[in-house]
Amino acid sequence: MVTSQSKQNASGQTPDETFVVLFLQKVDAIKVRLSAVTATEDVTPQQYNILRILKGANPQGLPTLEIGNRMLEHSPGITRLIDRLERKNLVARIRSTEDRRLVTCKITKQGEQVLENLSKPIHAFHKEVTQQLSESERNIVIELISKICI
Repeated sequence: MVTSQSKQNASGQTPDETFVVLFLQKVDAIKVRLSAVTATEDVTPQQYNILRILKGANPQGLPTLEIGNRMLEHSPGITRLIDRLERKNLVARIRSTEDRRLVTCKITKQGEQVLENLSKPIHAFHKEVTQQLSESERNIVIELISKICI
């Protein structure tokens, strides 16, 4: 008996390999395009993600580790990402007076302005990525992607 995992297509890939390769290619293309959108405000997609996380946490802010836990893409360099945002005055760090080891990060007014400036371009980007799919197709893709075991 031949399973779908052992069948190969014309390129010699199994359907599982084809799926993963195609999925990774699409994710990479989305990342490249997203980078171009966020670059208009001189931030990377990861920095944009941090700003969104902190906006949602405003006004109390979040500790660095919690920001890292909420990231779409987990990065071992979360501290460096926040350093860069702080140098751009998009994020402020506040050290606890009770426990000097605890540092809370908060979005600044300039950071909120970057998010505001990117709001329409990001919305247009989302539409661009999904424009070939009907609403029901988008819902099916969302359901199927959520089933991927990783």
